[in-house]
Amino acid sequence: MNKPDDSMEQYEKQIREAQIGVDSANLGRQQQEMMMQEQINQSNSINEQLDTGKTLERMHNLLKGYVLKDMGNGTVNWVKPDNNELVVLSEYGVNYIMQMLSAYLCENTLLSNYDDKQIDAKMEDISNTINDDIFMEYDKMFFEPTLEDGKDEIKKRIQAKVSMRKFALELMDKEADEDKIEAELLKEMEGRIERELVTIKDQKRKSKLKRFESLTRMVQDTIHSAYQRAWKGQERSSARSHMSISETKGGMMMPQQKSGFNPLGILGRR
Repeated sequence: MNKPDDSMEQYEKQIREAQIGVDSANLGRQQQEMMMQEQINQSNSINEQLDTGKTLERMHNLLKGYVLKDMGNGTVNWVKPDNNELVVLSEYGVNYIMQMLSAYLCENTLLSNYDDKQIDAKMEDISNTINDDIFMEYDKMFFEPTLEDGKDEIKKRIQAKVSMRKFALELMDKEADEDKIEAELLKEMEGRIERELVTIKDQKRKSKLKRFESLTRMVQDTIHSAYQRAWKGQERSSARSHMSISETKGGMMMPQQKSGFNPLGILGRR
């Protein structure tokens, strides 16, 4: 017949073994959850690293001539400019360049492996293609000044002449009536307003064409930066490094529980 002390000891042993099993199961589940979360975080980090969406969005706003504006609530947004002076490209031109950027600012480029010679050759081809395309279709690529742009310019020129003539009259101590001066100027321009509008539109068009070099430089440098990330497979190596770190973390030992019992000592023996 078993002694009462032996029965109690056996009972406590069974309880300890059951508790160990529960603790081991909980620990295993916690470790698995942490590994899964780590893998999700790592995947998100790699996806963010390869995501060129923000760069494309920024370039799209710049190509459309949008400007950054403080909205007054701690945020800054891209907004359409007050006039067309900063609008260089037509919708056709913006879409063309965005197609070129989207073709090169992608995972296919970032995860490639190029040396200096290959990058230089590719950039020369890309630059020549973009320059030739814009040059051959400049009449469609660049923004066409509107009639309103011409009218606003004429009004500004008339106002400038009014100010100059008023100043000249005041120097001679003569009466200077702005309305009268403006009426005289309009009479002088009568019959040549249409010709003035055509001249102004032509001047504005030529002014936008002067931005050709800065425009192509901005596009070329953006594409070149993407190729530089693929220099000798750096981006690919970086992504692999992240994955390797994630796998290493997944195999790390968990901290010991406060109970003083470390079931990983048992689980680790294989």
